[in-house]
Amino acid sequence: MFPQSKRSWPLQALTLLCAALIPFSCTRDVSPSPTQGPTVARAANETVNVWMTTGDKSKLLQQQAAINFAADAGTNPVTVTVDETVTYQSIDGFGFTLTGGSASLINGLGANQTAFLNEIFSPSQVGSSFLRLSIGASDLSPADFTYDDMPSGQTDLNLNNFNINAEMTDLVPVLKKIVAINPSIKILATPWTAPVWMKVSTTGNGGFTGGSLNTSSAYYDAYARYFVKYIQAMQAQGINIYAVCPQNEPMNPYNNPSMTMSAGEQANFIKNYLGPQFSNNGISTRIICYDHNCDHPEYPTTVLGDAAANQYIDGSAFHLYSGQIDALTTVHNAFPAKNVYFTEQYIGGPGNFGGDLSWHVNNVVIGSTRNWSKAALEWNLAADPNYFPHTSGGCSNCMGAVTISGNSYSRNTAYYIIAHASQFVKQGAVRISSNTPGSIQNVAFKNPDGSKVLLALNTSGSSVSFKVKWGNESFTYTLAAGAVATFKWTGTQSSGGGGGSGAPIGQTITLKGFNGQYVSGENGTQAMNCNRPTAQAWEQFLVVDAGGGKIALQSMGKYVSSENGVNPITCNRATVGAWEQFTWIVNADGTIALQGNNGRYISSENGAQAMTCNRTAISGWEAFGVNQ
Repeated sequence: MFPQSKRSWPLQALTLLCAALIPFSCTRDVSPSPTQGPTVARAANETVNVWMTTGDKSKLLQQQAAINFAADAGTNPVTVTVDETVTYQSIDGFGFTLTGGSASLINGLGANQTAFLNEIFSPSQVGSSFLRLSIGASDLSPADFTYDDMPSGQTDLNLNNFNINAEMTDLVPVLKKIVAINPSIKILATPWTAPVWMKVSTTGNGGFTGGSLNTSSAYYDAYARYFVKYIQAMQAQGINIYAVCPQNEPMNPYNNPSMTMSAGEQANFIKNYLGPQFSNNGISTRIICYDHNCDHPEYPTTVLGDAAANQYIDGSAFHLYSGQIDALTTVHNAFPAKNVYFTEQYIGGPGNFGGDLSWHVNNVVIGSTRNWSKAALEWNLAADPNYFPHTSGGCSNCMGAVTISGNSYSRNTAYYIIAHASQFVKQGAVRISSNTPGSIQNVAFKNPDGSKVLLALNTSGSSVSFKVKWGNESFTYTLAAGAVATFKWTGTQSSGGGGGSGAPIGQTITLKGFNGQYVSGENGTQAMNCNRPTAQAWEQFLVVDAGGGKIALQSMGKYVSSENGVNPITCNRATVGAWEQFTWIVNADGTIALQGNNGRYISSENGAQAMTCNRTAISGWEAFGVNQ
């Protein structure tokens, strides 16, 4: 707790009262459970390389003039603090889905095919390192099919008719070339439907649309062996399947093909059939559940909550046609030992380049990885100018990351969305800590070679100048409205954090005193007090990096001043000087204290008097709960 002082309450009373009155959260990052390591003091004005894409297409993944870190100085209310000593999930990669339609178009590129495949998959170019496939046809295949189609009324429980012949013309030849270019690429495979003869209650397209898997154990067993045969058949072609999902969009009966599968049915299928079949056949391919929208996190938590199924499951996969991206964190928090993946988001043609770029970078790349995803995938790799091929009833406006017309191709929005990450963030990287101040949404990574990558997006309607702070160094950069920039640098972080240990730079907070009341800026016209029962505008403070390991507090555009430590403190300063700089101190119980440049602490003065900055020790009235 706090050191005793003349005005301190007894230690036990302080502990109980703080627990009762002060809800607080004072974390370095919005994501939970990071791993923190030591900081090494080493810095040398490192060079930062920059690539940019703008919403007006004037810059398309265009390299900009390099900049350099320098000794941190000055104040910027929009400060991104990157801390490589705090790490989160490892990254499997970024990429697309190679649909059957994509494969057929790529196969028709002729002399340009090799250049195209190298551009997308070579680690020295765009470097897409994660690829999704459909098991059988997807809605972006030229026609419906599975790997064991039978005449109407006939079944094949022994799978004697199983074969992947339909993939040998386009998909398999293209995949072999991709694997040759990037042998470490990770491939996720998902069926849109089981063979029609395994289904009940289908609605159309010869039974390919809707319906569900026959719940008889004979059909569940046959479907599990169907996956085994698929993985073995692909392996025989030199193609390793890294992971499978039991069903694409299991709550969607309307696509063509499609098949529904409830959470209980999926748990049953995994624990009693698919998992044991993989184990019995020595298959190490991962099983990932769900593979549908963020609006139903209860589906994956139900499947993962089945202990017998859980032992076979690597994690869960998500799309974002409904719901919010933080559903990934909801599932992660419920099952932190399991991985999460973001596996699909499409752009509808003809699209809006600037709007699509901003939304998808913010949600698919930044949003999913800040919410623990190991991968971020856009949908279709390639389509023709009319969004073909697709099945009857399949997606008729799904724009490819590239448009292929004959033997030529052009790059579309999804290409740049993924390339801004995949070209720079390598397989095996880890996400590292970075805050998200104001309109500068961002995510940071540390590659296996030690290089750092920061992907930043300006979501506001005007240009924003922001500071990037890394240890004791920083640089300032300006991004146009809607622009995306990737920053990459090498070196080891120097000692020194952003505005004091654990300060939530760029976040708007409230400060709750020992009396359970909020600190108020008193409209910027009176001495500050700590007697507000609710937090309105003047009770909200933006934490600003003031340089040199200090922070400043800004409310309604004005800064808190310690008033030389001799007068009641105010919130009426237009700029940050020495008396507006504070050291952010995290107490043992998670509350914080603010130390002015006179070495003394801000006190809430029992909530009955004007606040001061003249206390020599931290007691209950100098400790504040923080809400972000």
